[in-house]
Amino acid sequence: MTLRVLVAKVGLDGHDRGVKVVARILRDAGLEVIYGGLRQTPESIAITARDEDVDVIGISMHNGAHLTIAAAVIAALHDHGLDTPVVIGGIVPTGDIPTLQRAGVAAVLRPGASDDEVVSSLITAAEASATSTM
Repeated sequence: MTLRVLVAKVGLDGHDRGVKVVARILRDAGLEVIYGGLRQTPESIAITARDEDVDVIGISMHNGAHLTIAAAVIAALHDHGLDTPVVIGGIVPTGDIPTLQRAGVAAVLRPGASDDEVVSSLITAAEASATSTM
């Protein structure tokens, strides 16, 4: 089975080069990538995740609103009855990582993460979620 990944940017952040690079890294690693694009809302992420039956979600953050947006995405997923793991990537201060993990974020990738780290983080998050729901 091929892992299905939704990648997108939430909020008004218009910097999309990184999320496009990540989408290509994931595609080249054999994952099926659904590119959600820019300026998504937590609600639109939840609806796309549900409609596309994704295994994991990757959200790119470069706007400083990661604490608020990550919690809102996870809440929207729960509102739709989903427990899809969320991986955050981008400009995230090290000190904020524990707060994001407590909010339910499966993993945080910071600048400089290797291609292998990106792929393995998403696969690990999806596998852990699948194991916990069995």
